[in-house]
Amino acid sequence: MRRRDVLMAAAAGVVVAGLNPGAALAAAREQRPGASAAPDLALADLPVVSRVRAGEALNHLRVLSERIGQRIGGTTSEHRARDYLAQVLTDLNYRVELQPFPVADKYLSTLTPAGAGTWDAGASRFGALDATASGVLVDLGAGTDLPADLTGRVALLVNVPTGSPIPADLVARGAAAVLLGRVNAAGAGKAGAFSPTLPTTVTVPVLGLAQVHVERLRALGGPVPLTVTTALHANLTSYNVIAERPGLLPGRDTGVVMVTAHYDTVIGSPGANDDGSGTVLALELARVLRHLPTHKALRFALWGSEEQGLIGSRHYVDQLTDVEAARIRGVFQNDMVATSHGPATAYWLLSVDGGNNSTTSQVAAAAGRLGYSSRVHGPVQRGSSDHVPFHERGIAAANFSWRGEGGPAELEPLYHTPEDTIAANVSQERLQVSLELIGSAAYRLAGTPR
Repeated sequence: MRRRDVLMAAAAGVVVAGLNPGAALAAAREQRPGASAAPDLALADLPVVSRVRAGEALNHLRVLSERIGQRIGGTTSEHRARDYLAQVLTDLNYRVELQPFPVADKYLSTLTPAGAGTWDAGASRFGALDATASGVLVDLGAGTDLPADLTGRVALLVNVPTGSPIPADLVARGAAAVLLGRVNAAGAGKAGAFSPTLPTTVTVPVLGLAQVHVERLRALGGPVPLTVTTALHANLTSYNVIAERPGLLPGRDTGVVMVTAHYDTVIGSPGANDDGSGTVLALELARVLRHLPTHKALRFALWGSEEQGLIGSRHYVDQLTDVEAARIRGVFQNDMVATSHGPATAYWLLSVDGGNNSTTSQVAAAAGRLGYSSRVHGPVQRGSSDHVPFHERGIAAANFSWRGEGGPAELEPLYHTPEDTIAANVSQERLQVSLELIGSAAYRLAGTPR
């Protein structure tokens, strides 16, 4: 065993379930849930893998995805999540900073069918905003046969091409509001909510519904009274939540290790897996790692407005001086780390250039020690998450995620939809595996003296 591992474990005061370190190591050699091989843990792994709890992380996820729900960058929904995250990290005695940055206006809506609750959707900036309308639903399908009179009706159109004149035709016939829905072919992923683009401005609310909204409306049957509202959210400020604690081992400053995730969502989605799962992984590791000895500082960063184009992480990286950037030894970006989708059995190491770096190599090594190597794939080339700005700055970074065996493009069908809920799209076992892999890897990297 390496001297560094012994020192880290000894300094951590490794005691698991009342056992001495030797007995704890023996107990830890039992095969872990979801692993394909028995573990061969280093002593320094024990303070992490014996303490991380997916159940603790799920408690936070219930707040984010069920109590708060959608978390749209720059709006009060994201701010509620920001405040919750900051309070959790403050209570763990981290030094917490809220980093503001401006973001674009948002066009949002709600849909309330009688007796069916309220659903979040998108609004069109070409329709009436800050408006409310009510009426009885009429399902017009693709709009090939339009009634002459739609007075007092809320018209539903499905899979109408962007730029179609049909919504304006419906308004001319008296529609109180227009609902535009998307339904993908069987076997494809489900369509999410959106803010529709129209060729001309109209005088009534126009909403962009997710596929599940269309399915639920059609399942209600008969004349369905409903109410819609639209809202313009302007002059918005989004926030990154940054929490840090210094290295706790004596000696010179040897840099920073970052564990990161984005906490915002797309329109209409409660974002349980994308990316509530990565966010609560960071919170749970912040709890477990807060007192463990490391040479490097530990920094947890939760990004706002990722879904609008990696805006939060780009802002953060742009603010770094060259000296600050050089201190960062690795960024573990966690995005969609708990899906329960059956075929998503591969845990992917995703770097921008497809190459190994300090983060991918540490996670692969942790997988070997934990017995998860057969589930870990890569590294392979993949952008599209908050590791990209760091890579572009020359900082070692990678994204970690559960996807299909055929490649990281194989996402769960509920990706970016209102059905991205804990009940429908989160596996506690996969979240536990993610916690152990990232926790062990980040602690090992933070414990290196250079």
